[in-house]
Amino acid sequence: MSTLSLLVTAHVVIEVPVILRVILRPHREPAARIAWIAVIAALPFLGVLAYLLFGEVSIGRRRIVRLREVLQSIPPMAGPAAGSQQNIQPSVSPHLVHVFRAGRSISGFDPIGGNTGHLLPDSNATIDAMVADIDAAGNHVHLLFYIWLADRNGLKVVEALKRAATRGVVCRVIADDLGSRTLIRSEHWKAMQDAGVRVVRALQIANPIPRPLRYRVDLRNHRKIVVIDGRITYCGSQNCADPEFRIKAKYAPWVDAVIRFEGPIARQNQQLFAGDWMAYGGEDVDALLTEPIAAPRPGFAAQVIGTGPTIRHSAMPEMFETLIYAARRELIVSTPYYVPEQSMQAALCASAYRGVITTIILPARNDSWIVSGASRSYYRDLVDAGVNLYEYVGGLLHTKSLTVDGEVTLIGSANMDRRSFDLNYENNILFSDAELTAAVRARQHEYIARSRPVDRETVASWSIPRRLWNNSLAMLGPVL
Repeated sequence: MSTLSLLVTAHVVIEVPVILRVILRPHREPAARIAWIAVIAALPFLGVLAYLLFGEVSIGRRRIVRLREVLQSIPPMAGPAAGSQQNIQPSVSPHLVHVFRAGRSISGFDPIGGNTGHLLPDSNATIDAMVADIDAAGNHVHLLFYIWLADRNGLKVVEALKRAATRGVVCRVIADDLGSRTLIRSEHWKAMQDAGVRVVRALQIANPIPRPLRYRVDLRNHRKIVVIDGRITYCGSQNCADPEFRIKAKYAPWVDAVIRFEGPIARQNQQLFAGDWMAYGGEDVDALLTEPIAAPRPGFAAQVIGTGPTIRHSAMPEMFETLIYAARRELIVSTPYYVPEQSMQAALCASAYRGVITTIILPARNDSWIVSGASRSYYRDLVDAGVNLYEYVGGLLHTKSLTVDGEVTLIGSANMDRRSFDLNYENNILFSDAELTAAVRARQHEYIARSRPVDRETVASWSIPRRLWNNSLAMLGPVL
């Protein structure tokens, strides 16, 4: 038998069981199965290797077991102190009950009342507010960031944590091992430890060579969580870094939105943080979770929604689509990365078709050329349906926000792309409050004012090579 025949035979023997695995793999769209089968069949050996590296969503059996053990052991969130007359049961409009039920089905958190919130002016103001809260902390500080840089803002937070730990405040820090690798490998990480800050690395990739055969190294913890003394929390799109974002400076400034919340919603973020903390090797923090909730001031209903590859499949797109279909008058969305599932694209088009004023704001320049091209392949159907589509030109619009009818907002770390749907751990807060939603909506309109509209004429003017490029990249969506 010739060498060529041996190679062909070997390829067939290897690829057939892999193709069968693709077909039998649960929670996969038919388009993704077809795309992977085409890649495996068309690229001898390389296609099989690509599938083994990137074809399946798994963080590894040991990690899954550990995470499930932690989640099962975490006590339920405490209620008010015994004998207290305080009421943390929220008042939710009947037409929104199903939206919060969808959120509860994901993370297990009921909407909780008694919350207040303030949309911070910009990225630098957000870091300054965090530092002020860390400096005022009396018991504990919990932080989790996907990207944490050793720049001006990043080091402000480092120094604040060191000051807090020195005066006896318990500081716990989680940083993603890939996104925050420069800080983790710098002198500042060690300095925090020396000052008494307790640190863990999320989804460590210390020995990358054998790892891809056991789990995907690009599954990351993309969450951004700050909890101060169990009563203050921050939620939004911002990493711990300067808006100039020097690791990708040519796309700067990064334009983010973050809300500072006070009230019982901080305890739900505390639960989410605790699950990650103990899963990644941190000490048991059950005592904090069982403390009664302090008496809240009057406030609105809110709910934490945490998603990830070990949470229910398709949870994040389901949440987005539930909100889209809940809109009766107006829907405004901002996201930096738009590579939707077919059902989400259809939901947005249906929103415009049924008369809802539907607006989507995306960045004109994206730090991912793949996402940039793939996103534009969806433009034609959106504008044909009557969606008001804008491209922001004042930097990289990084805000992930969705407002419905001027009364409901979803804000957090999740993008409208397959990475946030399938690969990343994300955190968001859903709340119902006309005043705070008005602030978020006003910020969205500021983005629109700094954007260029995309209409049918714009899309029609694109050359055939450009459309071919965009549509070809979109075809890779199920694979990437």
